[in-house]
Amino acid sequence: MSDESYIQQLFAERIGGVNYGKSTAIYKFEKIKRAKAAAKAEKPDVALIDMGVGEPDEMAFPEVVAALTEAANDPANRGYADNGGADFKTAVAAYMDKVFGVKLDPSKEVLHSIGSKAALSILPACFVNPGEYVLMTTPGYPVFGTHAKYFGGEVFNYQLTAANNFLPDLDSCPADILAKAKVLVINYPNNPTGASATREFFEKVVAFAKKHSLVVLQDAAYSALIFEGQPISILQVEGGKDVAVELHSLSKGFNMTGWRLGWVCGNELIVKAYGDVKDNSDSGQFLAIQKAGVAALANPGITEEIAAKYSRRMDLLVEVLKAAGFDAKKPKGSFFLYTAAPKAAVKPDGTKVEFADGEAFSQFLIRELLISTVPWDDAGHFVRFSVTFAAKGEAAEKEVIAEIGKRLADYQFGF
Repeated sequence: MSDESYIQQLFAERIGGVNYGKSTAIYKFEKIKRAKAAAKAEKPDVALIDMGVGEPDEMAFPEVVAALTEAANDPANRGYADNGGADFKTAVAAYMDKVFGVKLDPSKEVLHSIGSKAALSILPACFVNPGEYVLMTTPGYPVFGTHAKYFGGEVFNYQLTAANNFLPDLDSCPADILAKAKVLVINYPNNPTGASATREFFEKVVAFAKKHSLVVLQDAAYSALIFEGQPISILQVEGGKDVAVELHSLSKGFNMTGWRLGWVCGNELIVKAYGDVKDNSDSGQFLAIQKAGVAALANPGITEEIAAKYSRRMDLLVEVLKAAGFDAKKPKGSFFLYTAAPKAAVKPDGTKVEFADGEAFSQFLIRELLISTVPWDDAGHFVRFSVTFAAKGEAAEKEVIAEIGKRLADYQFGF
């Protein structure tokens, strides 16, 4: 008789059914975590340089922390936030107008989220029925697709390639899939490629959505972290609000990752549907955090200062990677540098090591050079460097990047 609990037979198929918990596959980020631990144990005298972290390396700005402290001490903020405070929605509308020139009705076209991830997990319930498709990208952030599958939906992934500037070739979706598609999910500036969308691309997306009766979700978590020009929004495009909502976040652009605060804005009917499902999913983010968000949004110069730091670090990183033979190009935004992984490396002792994919190279970087990156093998073999490494001030930034260059210089990489 099996000692297995009857509970093992009760798990839903969407998370593995009777085989839930039995998989021996190791998640990519768990492999990185294990490799870092092993490398530090093997070479305790060498500092590990973590270029894989996808979150800011510094705290929120003092005025934002002060606003939280004050609001947290106010008894009026102790209760449920439900679908959000009016002052936060008003602050969002003012921010969208100031930064993007987008006019929004805060009472109908804006709703807060407990971070973009929460919004991406809620929105599929608004649209996806069994057998219907959502159109996404690979590489990309999978949360919307994961929840779409929970509802019996299917996912079609556009491949993001250098040949197309890491933008999806919208017309490459097969007609039979497109006929069953409901939603197109895009993310620009993009994680992990760092690519930015153009206004012309957003115009094409809006026309494509109207032609094929699609809802568009533009995940704009990195929207204001740009290195040149002005931030752009799909809602700036004529007809954008007819088909689209944008998901914004204070995590990346305001150093508020753990605070879990963002918003959904755009098409009134989509925002309303999101709110109705959200109302049955959570009770809203702590009002004190929303009031701190108000303080942040009133100071878009915070994001400009953060973007300038990442731009400075990108320039340094591109220089040392190019010197080592990488075809590294500075992105126009985000804090990610996405570059092709080498096929081989020659060690200082003349030994040659070959890499089957980006993951193999990433593991090599960690174990041999104690430089941590994130591999992406979804559409070619790439690694992603994040310039959110820990360094306080420009001198410290230069020291970190110089050390990366020093470690890479001992090896010859073949592409």
